[in-house]
Order: sequence, then structure tokens, then C-alpha cells
Amino acid sequence: MGEHSREHLSRKDSIWIQTGREGQELDAGSATGKSLGVFTSGGDSQGMNSAVRAVVRMGSFLGCKVYYIKEGYQGMVDGGDHIIEASWASSSGIMQKGGTVIGSARCADFRQREGRLKAAKNLIDKNITNLVVIGGDGSLTGANLFRQEWNSLLDELKATDRITDEQRKSCSSINIVGMVGSIDNDFCGTDMTIGTDSALHRIIESVDSISTTASSHQRAFVLEVMGRHCGYLALVAALATEADWVLIPECPPDKGWEKTLCKKLSAEREMGLRLNIVIIAEGAIDIEGNPITANMVKDLITNELKYDTRVTVLGHVQRGGKPTAFDRILGARMGAEAVLALMDAKPDTPACVVSLDGNQTVRVPLMECVERTKSVQEAMNKKNFQEAVRLRGKSFQNNLATYLRLSKLRPPKVMCDPTGQVCSSGKKLAVMNIGAPACGANAAVRSFVRFALTKGYTVLGIHDSFDGLLYGDMTQIVDPVKPIGWTDVHGWTCQGGSLLGTKKCTAARYGLDKVAEKLKEHDISGLLIIGGFEAYHSALQMAEARSKYDAFCIPMVVIPCTISNNVPGTDFSLGADTALNEIADICDRIKQSATGTKRRVFIVEVMGGYCGYLATMAGLAGGADAAYIYEDPFNITNLRDDVVHLKNKIIQLGVQRGLILRNENANANYTTDFIHQMFSEEGKGSFTCRKNVLGHMQQGGVPSPFDRNYGTKMASKAVDYMITKVEENTTEDGKIKSCTKDSAVLLGMCRRQLLFTPLEDLRGITDFEKRLPKQQWWLSLVRPLLRIMAKHSNEAYRADAILSKVDFEDDDNA
Repeated sequence: MGEHSREHLSRKDSIWIQTGREGQELDAGSATGKSLGVFTSGGDSQGMNSAVRAVVRMGSFLGCKVYYIKEGYQGMVDGGDHIIEASWASSSGIMQKGGTVIGSARCADFRQREGRLKAAKNLIDKNITNLVVIGGDGSLTGANLFRQEWNSLLDELKATDRITDEQRKSCSSINIVGMVGSIDNDFCGTDMTIGTDSALHRIIESVDSISTTASSHQRAFVLEVMGRHCGYLALVAALATEADWVLIPECPPDKGWEKTLCKKLSAEREMGLRLNIVIIAEGAIDIEGNPITANMVKDLITNELKYDTRVTVLGHVQRGGKPTAFDRILGARMGAEAVLALMDAKPDTPACVVSLDGNQTVRVPLMECVERTKSVQEAMNKKNFQEAVRLRGKSFQNNLATYLRLSKLRPPKVMCDPTGQVCSSGKKLAVMNIGAPACGANAAVRSFVRFALTKGYTVLGIHDSFDGLLYGDMTQIVDPVKPIGWTDVHGWTCQGGSLLGTKKCTAARYGLDKVAEKLKEHDISGLLIIGGFEAYHSALQMAEARSKYDAFCIPMVVIPCTISNNVPGTDFSLGADTALNEIADICDRIKQSATGTKRRVFIVEVMGGYCGYLATMAGLAGGADAAYIYEDPFNITNLRDDVVHLKNKIIQLGVQRGLILRNENANANYTTDFIHQMFSEEGKGSFTCRKNVLGHMQQGGVPSPFDRNYGTKMASKAVDYMITKVEENTTEDGKIKSCTKDSAVLLGMCRRQLLFTPLEDLRGITDFEKRLPKQQWWLSLVRPLLRIMAKHSNEAYRADAILSKVDFEDDDNA
């Protein structure tokens, strides 16, 4: 942790509100006397409960009275028991539930002024002058109208003696902050809405399951997913499942698409593929604006190709189930920021939406977002589909462009043959995995291979890491360094582990001279390394040895891929999201196992080496009471205080289960066994204790939608960057001489952008002994939030949201 972060975390009972460039410090409890209401409106989405929980607990931390407004706007209009005060305990145990526990309903009454008048009266009776709205663009638009009318509503209520002069004065203004809860991800101004990631999980689980039965019977399947006006779900699901065709409203197929589709499916069968998957958004249309339905596509394939074809309409399955770790964490971060934005607001502050841009939470003007969202539909109504795609934002554009390039049947003939052995450039790029296996690596390899082939570059797959490169004849692989063809990587996106093979060892351990000799022998012009800390360290070792070995004077790019997320230069590593989902799912099951058992605390050990990312993030996603990690030192006094804290919650608040997470290398002396024994002993009479070590199951499973998509787009950018460097540094005799520091880089997500950072610049911020970055973004942000959510009231929290505009065209995010 950096020096600034340590200083900040040591400042107790204070909270930092960052608004744009200036900051304002508030003491915890300084909002005493204020009241706020939270409600969910419109369609439900997974993760809403996490946002509600965060609003309640951050509001309580600041000393606010927080009210649940049940059944959305209808509950606000009806009042009475629909508006009840929330407590810390009442928000316990809801994070892992899907839907919304406080209900959601469409409300015709609120569309009328008389309904809004009743709603205003009900809020004033509770002294509620701050509202958190969790819903779609219609719900947010209604909230903004309510705010604009507020003074006139109060005047009318006062004129009819329904409120007093004192109430009119004390409630003279109302502030609104929104969060977008929608599985469609159809709201402009945010990369992801709450619920989208969970819906993608449901879709991809279904496609993966359908693929096995479709392959068995050589069937074609047409899957209809939600998305009446937005094709995000269909597009990203197609990208993550390698679907053969996707139909979305923003990008209708050209005339004659029916013949093109049948030709492609037929060619794939001739190449030996046993299944075909077509994904269609429920709002799909053709270029004339006519609807395209799943049954239309099914009849087309059946009649023209005579394939056994089935239709699956996923429907509300996509809204169901428990939220993913991503949505739980997103809801928690956004909910906390929403409360801080309300406390920071003035009577003339425009209503805002808390959004996500890359890994940065931002506050964007509500009505600008709404207008931008409406403009997408206006463009589509005018059949200006190119403009509609542009208005969806950079992330949507990148997804669409990536899918269109990857889904081709074969690379362009002028660039490369399908085997990848004869390519127009005559140059070879290589790809290898180094480190422990992590989900998302295979998606990155597939993307790298296919994008490189479309540019005319041969790709050599180096199997079994340095073992394959140096000792090929001993690896039991016929040819461990060989070209990878277009169809060789078919189906790789959905596979976990490393299909290329990997090993946890650095280049120096094998001998840099030997590695250089082999790279030169294979005439490699550029090298992509996908892996964890060993991958980064190996690339750095090779880059620093360029003065001795010319073979290292080639473009080298590292894509971080490790569940530990301990590589410097990036906020996220491939595989970490999948691991977090595994941990959150297991913790849910562990807690559920104690249903009917009173007062039980679970001590759970997770992986991560010396990096506490998994423990901290899984703690936030799982509602843990504490997470012990190496970067945040703890002692016996802290452990004792946490036992006392747990006992108080169990005895005073009636909490039945507790969860403590511990990173595997958190402390050499305070081991998982020690903590388990201590909690068991000190908790006697208050709770019983059980221990669980999760082990390597955290590295297993199939990649999450996030890791599939992230790996695909990271590799796409790596190809473009690498080829640019190759072409810039090709000498007259065709040799590559690239020794500048910007030709040996690590590609990572840094807040709002994907950045290529020179490895040389990362050395100074790396702890090589503990294999950690010296500064990690989540330490000063998520750690305090986790403690606040667990009712540790003496924490400090720094908001990370910044003010931003709706348009992120200049940003280069994933």
C-alpha cells in the first residue's frame, strides 16, 4: 500500500468526498438529522439488493435516517407501511438474493400530478429530502420531473393546509441520485448497468449447456435473448460463446442475409463442425426495420439446409438467479457513492447518475444520459443504424467490431491460408502462457491468433511455456512450437485452464541465453506472454537483457492473467473475475449449510499468495464480517476486537451467521487454524465456528463472461500494438530491431483506460519478494467499504467517483 493510502486509512471517523478536482471532508455521523429514501423501480435486475444494502449501511454510517420505499413509485404514492425506516439488520442477508426485496412496480398514478402530490406529502411526513432511485431511464426521468416540480408541489400542499410552514421550509428542496438497474445495459453514460453481468452468466450457461446436446445430434440452435431495443446481451453473449451469427436491433443484416447465413452454416458443417448457434435479440430487425424472429430463423435453416433446428427462448431466466460477484461489488460501490453524492449535493446541484467507466465510478448528469439514451432509438427509427451504434458508446462499438472480425469463416485469402502457415507478411508472432492457469487465457489466445492471421502474420503457439520452447523433444508434444491455424482455436473461448500449457517459472531460471537462442532459431518477430507475475517478470528480464541478446529486441506484450490479480500496471487480471464468482458461490453455499443452525461463524481461506485482492473483493461480494490480508497488517488485538464485534452483532442484532475470510499468506503466525481456534474459544456461548480451505477449486471452472470478453479484447489490442511496433522497427534487410522501452510493455486496465505501460516503468513499483505491486487501487477504496458494510463504524472511506460527461469518446476502455 502506498504511503498516502496508509495515512488515509489511519484517519478514523472521517470520510472523503471527491467532487471533480476539489474534495470536501466530512466526519462520520455528520449527516445526522438528514433522511433519505431508497427504492427500486421498473424491471428487476440482479444486484439491486446489493445496492439497496449499500445505501442503507453507508447512510447509517453517516448518521442518516434511511427509509425503504417499497413497491417503487406506487409505494411512494400509497405511503403508510410502504415507507418504513431501514436498519442495519434489516439489510442483512439480502446481497446474494436476486430481484429486489423491497419490490418494484409500474405506477400509473405517479404519471399524474395528483399522484406526485401524494408522493411528495408522504415523503415530507418522513422528512425525506434525498432520494436514491434504482431503475431504468423511465424511472430516472420520472424522478427528475418530480424534482423539477417539487417547489410547486410543496406550494400546493401548503395552500391546501396538508403541510405546515415548518415542513415547507425544512423540505424546501429534494436531491436525486440514480443508479441504473437493467439487465439490457441500454443506458448511455455507463459501461455496465447493475444486473447485466448476471444476465450474461445465465445466457452463457445456457449456451454452453445447449452446445453439448447440439453437438451430440449435429443440431442448429436459435437462442432468443432479451433486448427489445438494445442488442448488448446478444452481442456480448455471441462474442463470449463463439456463436456463428448474431442478430441485434442496432446493426441489422444486409439484404440477402438469409443466403449469407445459410452459406456460412453449410461451410462450417463441411469443415467438420457439429453444431451451429445463432443468437437473436428479441428486438432484432432487418435493414428495412421489419422484425426478425427466432422462429423465422429456425424455419430458414430447416427449409434451406434441412438441419435439425431448435429454438430456445430464455425469457425471464435471464432476470433470475442470484447476482454474480461483479454485480454485487458494482451495486455496493454504486450504492455507497450514491449516498455520498446526495450528502455532497446542494439545492441547485443537478440530479446525477452514478455510473461505471472502465474501473472508475463517475457521476454523470442524469438528463444528459436520458437524452442520449433516447437519441439511440430516434436514430434507429430513422434507420440511421451507424449513428445508433456510435451513440451506444465506445464499449459497444468495440464489442461489435471485435465480433465481426472474429466470427469470419476463415482469414482473408490475400492475407493468410486457414492453416496459418503461409501468410502475406512473412513474419511470425508467438504466444505463450507463463504462470498458474487462469480462466480467460484461452479466449485471449484465440483472439490473438485470429486477429494476427487477418493481418497476414503467422502465429506460433509455444506449448508448455519455456519447457516447450527449450526442450521440445522432451515435452511429449510432437511439435511444441508450431503455427496455429484459424480453426485450431475454435471453441477455445469457453475453455478454462490453459490449452497451450503453462508453468510457473521465469525466463532467467531457464537461462536467458538459451531462451534468446530459441527465439532466434524460430525467427520470432513479436512475442505475446499471457500469465501472472512470472509472465511479467520473465518479460522484464528479457527486456533488460536486450543489450546482450538481439533476439529480445522484438516487441513484447504481457497480458496479465492470474486469479491473484497481483501484477503491477493493471487494475484487473484475467481469471480474477471467474475466481471471485467461484469464491462467492462457495461462500453462499457454506452459509446456506448453516440454515437452521443458530449462530455459526465460518473462517474461509482463499488463494492469492501475498495479494489480498481475492479475500477483500470476495468479502465485499459475500458480505463478510472481516477479511485478513497481508497488505493490511493485523494483530491479536484486531482479532480480539473482531470477535467482540461479531458477538455483539449476533447477540444484539440477531445475526445468525458470520463470515471471516483470510488470504492464504496473510500472516505467518496468525494462520487459518489459529484464527479458527481463537474464534471458537472466544465465541463460546455466543457462536460456534467452522473452517474451510477452498484450495484449487478457485482456479477451475469455465471462464466468466467478463473474462471471456476481457481476454478477447485485450488480445485484439495487443495484436494491433505489436504489429505497429514490428512495422515501425523493421530494418531494410527485413530484420526486427526494437529496443525502445515502449516495445516491451504490459497491457492493463488502469481506471478508465486500457494502457500499454513499459515494463521498465513498472519495476520501481513492484515488490519482487512478495510478488506484489507497491500500490493497489482497492486497498484504500474497497477495504474501508467492506468494513463499513460490516458495521465497523470507525473506518475511513474515500469516494472514488469523479464528475464526468456522458460522452466517453476520447477514452479507450474495454
